[in-house]
Amino acid sequence: MNSFISSIITIFLTVPLLGFFIIYVLNKLITKNTRKSFHKALDYSTILFIVAVHFLLITIWGKSFFGLILLILLVIAMIFVVIHWKIKGEIIFTKVFKGFWRFNFLIFFLAYISLTVFGILRSALTFTFS
Repeated sequence: MNSFISSIITIFLTVPLLGFFIIYVLNKLITKNTRKSFHKALDYSTILFIVAVHFLLITIWGKSFFGLILLILLVIAMIFVVIHWKIKGEIIFTKVFKGFWRFNFLIFFLAYISLTVFGILRSALTFTFS
């Protein structure tokens, strides 16, 4: 039973990076363009990182922070719209969404790495001192 739970946790921890890599390699084979492949992988794997952060939060603290994640996404979107409007004077939805989505990749990728390291250290310290 413990190995089954460990396998499930491992799948949730590795899916975003594995998904990013698979998307990148497939796009690289199709387009032969490294930059476009990287951007496509970044765009498509953002949702994987958001979901992975959600499940890491549940795993570490035992409760869902899905509402907080949605609130963070909404606030980031509003900030991007206001900044774009202030700079350009008009809102070009595709540019705003692209910037918003790539910024979310950066935020949730860093959150994923941070939570993974935190979870590993917390588990190691709990196991060591208990």
